[in-house]
Amino acid sequence: MKVRKCSTPEEIKKRKKAVIFCLSADKKCIIVEEGKEILVGDVGVTITDPFKHFVGMLPEKDCRYALYDASFETKESRKEELMFFLWAPELAPLKSKMIYASSKDAIKKKFQGTIVVFLSRHKA
Repeated sequence: MKVRKCSTPEEIKKRKKAVIFCLSADKKCIIVEEGKEILVGDVGVTITDPFKHFVGMLPEKDCRYALYDASFETKESRKEELMFFLWAPELAPLKSKMIYASSKDAIKKKFQGTIVVFLSRHKA
């Protein structure tokens, strides 16, 4: 996901903008959730608002981890940050929230230099 200085336009399109992770069925490994990613090449083509699409991919009743390559502008410059999310919605089972919270540090260590964000969706 990190920007490489010598990337061709085709390589840039295949770079991931967002990836969602879940626990394996036996709850012993953290894995990439199949089909839950956004490619840079999809932004502006099939996806108009990548962050809104990313949040829409998160389940309403279970926890997840996610990485999102955010681009934004400040008064001084344009910035890019790799953000790590722990998604723990209100409707998620307590056991799932506990497992994800306790294993968060293991995956966070693999993504040094990311900004940590906690997201939750409350009942409307």
